[in-house]
Amino acid sequence: MDPHITEWLNLAIRWVHMIVGIAWIGASFYFVWLENNLNRVNPKTGLSGDLWAIHGGGIYHLEKYKLAPPEMPEHLHWFKWEAYFTWITGVLLLGVVYYLNAEIYLIAPGSGMEPTTAIAIGIGALIAGWFVYDLLCESPLGKTPVLLGLVLFILLVGAAYGLAQVFSGRGAYIHVGAIIGTIMVGNVFRVIMPAQRNLVSAIEENREPDPALPAKGLLRSRHNNYLTLPVLFIMISNHFPSTYGSEYNWAILAGLAIFSILVRHYFNTRHGSQKFAWTVPVAALGMITLAFVTSPNMNKPAAPVVKAPVATESAATPASGEVAQADSSSDLVSFDAINQVIQQRCSVCHSATPTHAAFAAAPAGVILDTPEEIKANVPRIVAQTVTTKVMPLGNLTQMTDDERSLIGTWVEQGAMIN
Repeated sequence: MDPHITEWLNLAIRWVHMIVGIAWIGASFYFVWLENNLNRVNPKTGLSGDLWAIHGGGIYHLEKYKLAPPEMPEHLHWFKWEAYFTWITGVLLLGVVYYLNAEIYLIAPGSGMEPTTAIAIGIGALIAGWFVYDLLCESPLGKTPVLLGLVLFILLVGAAYGLAQVFSGRGAYIHVGAIIGTIMVGNVFRVIMPAQRNLVSAIEENREPDPALPAKGLLRSRHNNYLTLPVLFIMISNHFPSTYGSEYNWAILAGLAIFSILVRHYFNTRHGSQKFAWTVPVAALGMITLAFVTSPNMNKPAAPVVKAPVATESAATPASGEVAQADSSSDLVSFDAINQVIQQRCSVCHSATPTHAAFAAAPAGVILDTPEEIKANVPRIVAQTVTTKVMPLGNLTQMTDDERSLIGTWVEQGAMIN
């Protein structure tokens, strides 16, 4: 597909995905907040509680029935399309970004896996994720929510580890997010909405509603609430190569999920009690600790110095396809050697005129055509090619470890361009 069309298709789908996602998340957070803040002291007959609130210059009075009102109201708003369109646009985005460009974004560099195989694994993971989750929820384990949550978390961490063995870091992360998103929308479509339809039908048919179905729907709704923050991180994770690009990317994702769940739990309970206030500082401390232990300088031997010629005006530029060579006469890495590596391995995409068919413009606007542009992007180059090694994408240009080490040494020596 034409890269210009792909880019605009990506933009349009991503924008819609964000809009409907905000609507779904906002409704989910609000109704959990509403449930936790109902005044349940001496409620009116038939009610489980009520709430007075002020917003936007108006005062609202909300009431929740134990099961249902004696008669159905003429107008009843249903919350479902936000969830459905979030999942639909998410799957479309998964296809446009990761499946149409599987060699770049999805497949682990050097794995040799065929795109069709990788796509089949990805789709299979989404389907299996829902059925395993639903089976566990319907099992006796579903009657012990805390234990169920622990088992589900362990399984999701296991999925992250397994996917990280066959996909790129970004590909593994986005598929864990897609599994969680599929679980969330499956809860809406298969459990929450049927429970609500049963409740409405019982009222219209003047029969007693089954209290078990709304209770099951409430449990699945709470699952969705706690899963939201991990999914939100995964949606933005491609901006942070120190997470998905790490050797222990699956463990980092697990840690960040735990911290987000702790924060979510505090906000779910803070109006009734402050006994979980400790979760916020613990999550903050956990983030700091995670940043520290994942630092590239921790538990890592110093990179070996790779020797290359000192830059001179008369230095001959190696032929295309050759790796920059070392010169025993000097320890100083020349910019000519670095420029050769970057032009051969990076500027295929990161150029004002990319030659790779998948890109109409330089990704993220990073252009490395001139010495000045290279110098300005040194922090990005180091983070992406030396520290995490997530670039080049899919290592399509076959950057070697020696070349990565050469860049690292050049930067340590001051990243001089003259």
